[in-house]
Amino acid sequence: MITHLRGKLVEKNPTYAIVECNGVGYFLNISLNTYSKIPDSEAVKLYTHLSIREDAHTLFGFADKTEREIFRLLTSVSGVGPSTARTMLSSMTSDQIQQAIASEDVLVIQSVKGIGAKTAQRVIVDLKDKILKTYELSEDAVKTDNTLKEEALSALEVLGFSRRQVDKLVQKIIQEAPSISLEEIIKQALKNL
Repeated sequence: MITHLRGKLVEKNPTYAIVECNGVGYFLNISLNTYSKIPDSEAVKLYTHLSIREDAHTLFGFADKTEREIFRLLTSVSGVGPSTARTMLSSMTSDQIQQAIASEDVLVIQSVKGIGAKTAQRVIVDLKDKILKTYELSEDAVKTDNTLKEEALSALEVLGFSRRQVDKLVQKIIQEAPSISLEEIIKQALKNL
C-alpha cells in the first residue's frame, strides 16, 4: 500500500493534485482542507490512502495523518463511501468532525451534502468511542461545549433566529475561543448575523 508521496507538485486543484515522484505522476483526490494546506512550492509530501474497488483504484491525498485517519474511520461506516468522506473533510476540518461525533451533534454531520439523518446517526454510533479513545477528547469537555452551544442556540431562537441558521456560526465561535462565555457567544453571533 502507498502510505505517502514526496515529490514535485505538478498541478493543484481544489479537488485533486498531481504529484510527480521519480518520473511517475500520481493523481490524488484531495479535500478542500488539504488543498488549502498544500504549499505552492514544488516539493510536497502528502499522506495517502488507496481505495481499491472492483472497477477502480483511487488514490486519496491528505495534508496530515489526522485527516487521513478521520477519512479511514468515516469510510469504515456502512453507507459512507470515499466520496462522501472527502465531502465531509471538505465541509469541515478534522477537529470539527471529531467534535461533532464526540458531542453527538447529528445536525452538524447532517449539514454535509449527501448525508441524511440515518447516516449521520450511524456515523456517531459507530465512531464516537473510537474518536474519544483515539484522540483523547474528554467527554466532560465535549459535554460542556455542547451544553454551552445548546444554551446559545436556545437564546438565539428566542431572539427570532432559526436553529439551522445559527448552528454553524455558534459552533465556529465556540471552536475559535473554547473558553468563551455564553454572553460572548451570543454577542458575537448577533454581530455576524
